[in-house]
Amino acid sequence: MKRLFMIAGLMAASLLVVVTASAQNANFAGAWSLDKAKSQGLSPRMQGADKVTLTITQDATTISLDSKIEGGQPPQGGGGGGGGGMGGGGGRGPAGPQSYNLDGKEASSEVTFGQNTGTRTTKATLSGGTLELMLKNAFGDRVSTTTQKLSLSGDGKTLTVVTHREGGQQPTPDSTAVYTKQ
Repeated sequence: MKRLFMIAGLMAASLLVVVTASAQNANFAGAWSLDKAKSQGLSPRMQGADKVTLTITQDATTISLDSKIEGGQPPQGGGGGGGGGMGGGGGRGPAGPQSYNLDGKEASSEVTFGQNTGTRTTKATLSGGTLELMLKNAFGDRVSTTTQKLSLSGDGKTLTVVTHREGGQQPTPDSTAVYTKQ
């Protein structure tokens, strides 16, 4: 009887390890199409677009996100502009694809915006199947931070991106974008 309990316990522990490992290795890669009806707090540019596509490439060490906004009209008073990497502006993100290291460590680089030079800091952490991305831009005393939490549905066909912004000139600080896999 003791042997039966020990075998059952070992099997349960093994199953827990497999489930935990698969949750830690969530794969967000693919082309994703925005479902505006299920999304909330979208920027006027994303809301007015004919089509918004998010393309994610991912390997064991990095993840890259590239958003593309097609059609529609830019908001009054301005064109494309920055979008924190996930389609807040027009066309592509502020500087093309946004890349992150998946090692959980911050990475900093120098960036130029117009005639200003600043620092961009990125960090990605994967926990329990949720990927948290942090993007911080600092130009002198002007600092903007965008935090995004990406999660997949159980079947892997729906991607939810919850975004929180602080600082900067974003009119929509919080949003939830829901994408379906193409």
